[in-house]
Amino acid sequence: MLVLSVHSWLVRVGGRTILSDTCVGNGKARPTMPKWHQMQTGYLDRLAEAGVRPDQIDMVMCTHLHSDHVGWNTRLDNGRWMPTFPNARYVFSKLDYEYYRTPAPEQGPASVAAFHDSVLPVVEAGLAHMVSGTHQVDEHISLDPAPGHTPGTVAITLVSRGERALFSGDILHHAIQVYEPTWNSVGCVDGVSARTSRRKVLEECAGTGGVLMPAHFGIPFACHVDAKGDRFVPRF
Repeated sequence: MLVLSVHSWLVRVGGRTILSDTCVGNGKARPTMPKWHQMQTGYLDRLAEAGVRPDQIDMVMCTHLHSDHVGWNTRLDNGRWMPTFPNARYVFSKLDYEYYRTPAPEQGPASVAAFHDSVLPVVEAGLAHMVSGTHQVDEHISLDPAPGHTPGTVAITLVSRGERALFSGDILHHAIQVYEPTWNSVGCVDGVSARTSRRKVLEECAGTGGVLMPAHFGIPFACHVDAKGDRFVPRF
């Protein structure tokens, strides 16, 4: 049994307020995942405690389109799923979007449901920005392909004031994968590519001193990565 967290990262940089990955969401039907089914959490209250209203979010970036990374993209409004962040540009991987647009058994029912209640409403509202390959958002933020967990998973790099951070989504689920980067989660659709992407991210953090900011590490949530020969060690 491994202890995991499900969280978003809130970033203020370059005069913009950005949210990376949006967790499970409230009221989402996920019967095959009982802990996530019809959740009711204080996510927006905690966002307010951080000093941000939904209409103040300028950009939402999803590392991939699994249900626990897109849930708060939308919320229920008069029986319809509507974008939670009406003034934001939602950055999606075009490859992941195309992959989930055609349902298939290997995607899992939760991801198929999430596509319809947490991704499509954003696209239909005209708020989605699809990206392919390496993409430079601005002088601070860039996205790089990191396939494996899903076909279109991206790693998001933040550079500001001479420091770096890398938002890795599910490229790593748990700190044990820093020590054992060949270990995949059961959710990785392409195990070989997942291992390659994981090692690439760890090498980048170790080589640049950037902070690794995963979506599921438990407290303290983020770490530096030190290289020890051909292996890696987290430094929290």
